[in-house]
Amino acid sequence: MKKSYVTVILSAIFFLVFHSVSAQKTEEVCYNPNLIKDTTKKSIKSMAYAIISGDSIKVNYHSPGVRKRIIWGGLVPYDEVWVTGAHDATTLEVPKAFVVNGKEIPAGKYAFFTIPGKKEWTIIINNNWEQHLASEYDEKDDIVRVKVRPKKNEHTERLQYFIEIKQSNTGTIAVAWEKVKVEIPFVIKN
Repeated sequence: MKKSYVTVILSAIFFLVFHSVSAQKTEEVCYNPNLIKDTTKKSIKSMAYAIISGDSIKVNYHSPGVRKRIIWGGLVPYDEVWVTGAHDATTLEVPKAFVVNGKEIPAGKYAFFTIPGKKEWTIIINNNWEQHLASEYDEKDDIVRVKVRPKKNEHTERLQYFIEIKQSNTGTIAVAWEKVKVEIPFVIKN
């Protein structure tokens, strides 16, 4: 009798654990947040990727929308470190060593931050990719900082990253939002 109670209890626990795990909704990834019908106020989980030298480069990020807000100097303050997306740190995954602004960076996963300015932005590749927003950001973990000039761009409702391949092992990583676009060139080491 005691054995049957234990069996029933263990069966119930197994059922509840299995049911709760299978009921969890997995979040989909959007590869072009500006092509989909925008019905959400939430930031969309998104990814940009490209194949270069037979390997994929990925940028994982959350894509907020403009939604009639003042972005630059408003929602995103000037001259402060920004996650360049929403929620968790934007991540850059590169399967081979690569060069940015003359600095060779080993293959791996990194955080991608920016410091927006009216006339100049700083693009940052940082070692600490496991963080929420820029709340745990520490400059000592920066691998490279690159100053770039923002370019005027057509209105982009949702923040979007692009990886553009120029030649067999060179390209740019670009981010566009509202009416601004910044980009940083890179070279993949063979």
